[in-house]
Amino acid sequence: MSHIFDWFFSQYQGIPTHLIVLEFVGVFFGFLSVWYSKQENILVYPTGIISTAVFVYILFVYGLLGDMSINAYYFGMSIYGWYYWTRKDASNHEIPVTVTTKKEHVWSVVIFLLTILFIVILYIWNDKFNSWTAYVDTLTTAIFFVGMWLMAKKKLENWVYWIIGDIISVPLYLYKGLVFTSFQYLIFTVIAIYGYKAWKKSLDNNPQIA
Repeated sequence: MSHIFDWFFSQYQGIPTHLIVLEFVGVFFGFLSVWYSKQENILVYPTGIISTAVFVYILFVYGLLGDMSINAYYFGMSIYGWYYWTRKDASNHEIPVTVTTKKEHVWSVVIFLLTILFIVILYIWNDKFNSWTAYVDTLTTAIFFVGMWLMAKKKLENWVYWIIGDIISVPLYLYKGLVFTSFQYLIFTVIAIYGYKAWKKSLDNNPQIA
């Protein structure tokens, strides 16, 4: 067990203390945000805003421009989602969980492709396409952009995108030396699976939607 801890903390040798502390803060509020999302709790957004703001800075320092853009996008979508989730329907009920429509599936594809184009341009502009991680980062960015948009719209399928993106992100961040963040995405994968089940149950229990 001691060898595991030695390996774990050795990943942070030479890393400035303030970045380690910030990563821990970002991971902590990230956990809270995903957990609140699973619970359909509006606190998903204020906790998410704190986490994303922290990671915008960290990812800029590490040169992961795609994921940096993700977090900047999350920040904006969190504000939109916060507003959307507090809206009421015609019967003065909170906006329920729904399934993605055909039109929204088309928009998901459009968002995915436009995101890839944007991130590719971003990497080329900054001459950062010099590692396989840049290509993986581009893919996960597009996946998460769609997932965040669907979550803000309270669509069940958002969890599918989160699960796929989280699984890919675990080895990516481990390779980059962001061990806490890699572990975070591993836990996110588990929570996302339960989140899908919880939202599916909420959908099935809503007679107006199911």
